[in-house]
Amino acid sequence: QVQLVESGGGSVQAGGSLRLSCEASGRTVSRYTMAWFRQAPGKDRQFVGVIRWNGGSTYLTDSVKGRFTISRDNAKDTVYLQMNNLKPEDTAVYYCATDLSRSLGIRTSPDNYDTWGQGTQVTVSS
Repeated sequence: QVQLVESGGGSVQAGGSLRLSCEASGRTVSRYTMAWFRQAPGKDRQFVGVIRWNGGSTYLTDSVKGRFTISRDNAKDTVYLQMNNLKPEDTAVYYCATDLSRSLGIRTSPDNYDTWGQGTQVTVSS
């Protein structure tokens, strides 16, 4: 069974950077699409981006393009979310998730993801 553990969250000032890690079990990140979502208090879980299983291409939602990047280290079975130029509106709990369907498309709904980590809090102050 796939397990995901996020780390790297914290509190930063606007303009700062953080790198989140999502460590998976069972040779997951090279075989399945991995996604990052975030959820702010009182809001729905929001898609942030994915790194696809077939080739490792990435896709990010418009609000974070140019500031966030997703990468993976297959040997460590870990996916990263590098977040630069953070803004207060980036404050949320960040989750990684895996899509076990091996779909070739970009799936942005949380309903398409099978396994989730516990989340890590990111707080950006102005």
